[in-house]
Amino acid sequence: MQNYFELFSLEADFSIDLIALEQIYQTQIAQHHPDKFATGNDKEKALAMQNTSLINTAFDTLKSPLLRATYLLELQGINAFDEKDTQMNVDFLMSQIELRESLEAIDMAKDEIALDGFIENIAGKMKQNIGGIQQGFKLNKFSVIKDLVRELKFYIQLNAQASQLMDEWL
Repeated sequence: MQNYFELFSLEADFSIDLIALEQIYQTQIAQHHPDKFATGNDKEKALAMQNTSLINTAFDTLKSPLLRATYLLELQGINAFDEKDTQMNVDFLMSQIELRESLEAIDMAKDEIALDGFIENIAGKMKQNIGGIQQGFKLNKFSVIKDLVRELKFYIQLNAQASQLMDEWL
């Protein structure tokens, strides 16, 4: 089976051209869309559904920095979220607790300005983290990347929680 990068004729790299990815995706999805095979036999219809599903999954994986990094690690035989490997940087774990407590306090106070600042802070951490992942892939530092991917997942979840609070308050 082709990997997701090969499916879109892209180099297996963390740094990809998202505009090119989108264009190739649109071409692939148009070529394999099940509606094109509506008059075909059952085998053709099933194959079109399979191809479309694969194309959509590959696209969703490659357009997301977190999923793309996780996938690239998997191609190296590394599971970033191995349940048996729970070791994390103590400083990060402490900052994680502090950020959660901060968000909780903001929620209790219903402080929109503080929440805006919190979301901006987390966005900055995500951007910095993605930059670290990119650098890690350039240097083939897979253990560093694995840690950064775990951290990025936390930041994304925290950002989603903060954004959900903002939506609830509006």
